[in-house]
Amino acid sequence: MTAAFFARVAANSTDIGLLFLRVCASVLVLIVHGLPKVEHYRREAAVIEDPFHFGKKLTIAFAIFAEVVCPVLMIVGVATRLSALPVMAVTAIALLRVHPEWTIDQAQFAWMLLILFGTIAIAGPGQYALGAWLGL
Repeated sequence: MTAAFFARVAANSTDIGLLFLRVCASVLVLIVHGLPKVEHYRREAAVIEDPFHFGKKLTIAFAIFAEVVCPVLMIVGVATRLSALPVMAVTAIALLRVHPEWTIDQAQFAWMLLILFGTIAIAGPGQYALGAWLGL
């Protein structure tokens, strides 16, 4: 390994870090929350909380959008900042409306998701994103 290699890596470390952050956070949400809602749609739709009384179908549709479509967009790096917002919204609604009784220990995963996706919303995708390459 040459000094030039390490200089290139150091120069790109922020972009590599943003790639790692958005891919890992998105895969986590997709596996833990999104795919189970799709795989077990009927069961999930029947038990999902509807805190704003929009109807369970609309609520589950928004949850699937936020937990499946948006993470996929973030993984590839298209509309990344915008895609972080629905994930944050679903998480904030879970914390503030659906489970206000949670202690900080019980809510730590939700708070971590807010921190991760908030960082993506603020920092953006970095240069290793399809949107950056396509000029979107």
